[in-house]
Amino acid sequence: MQDNKPIRCPKCMHYYITWQQRMPHGCRAMNFKSRLLPSVAVLRSSGLRCQYYQLKKRHQKN
Repeated sequence: MQDNKPIRCPKCMHYYITWQQRMPHGCRAMNFKSRLLPSVAVLRSSGLRCQYYQLKKRHQKN
């Protein structure tokens, strides 16, 4: 992944929707829920881009 492109969590195989109003976004790889997209939460807390991002198979180019 190029560093200048934003990480789109909904296209990641680890992302899920929690359906909880206060914490609607989740990441299975890092085992947490957040009100922000997981990639944004990771960037804000650590200053690094998400290292677990993996594109879902249905979004991969053939």
